Amino acid sequence: MRRVSSVDLIRNFSSYSDVALREPLVVTKNGRERLVLLSIEEFNFLRHIAAAHEDEKTSRESNAQRRSPRPAADQQRARRQTKR
Repeated sequence: MRRVSSVDLIRNFSSYSDVALREPLVVTKNGRERLVLLSIEEFNFLRHIAAAHEDEKTSRESNAQRRSPRPAADQQRARRQTKR
């Protein structure tokens, strides 16, 4: 990934925005990475991936709760006893 300082980005925004359409651009301030400039297509793709991951995580958690025949307190007690 290319890196650019925030000052350079401000001075040459048009050319750097064209670069960001092809690849994400890391923006630095005082030598530290602060932001990433990327195309809307890449952003939407990442949002889609994150949403799918969250849906999968939620589904797994709800399935685990449905399969559990004992209340949470009983499960915690059982875990403590197996650790001993």
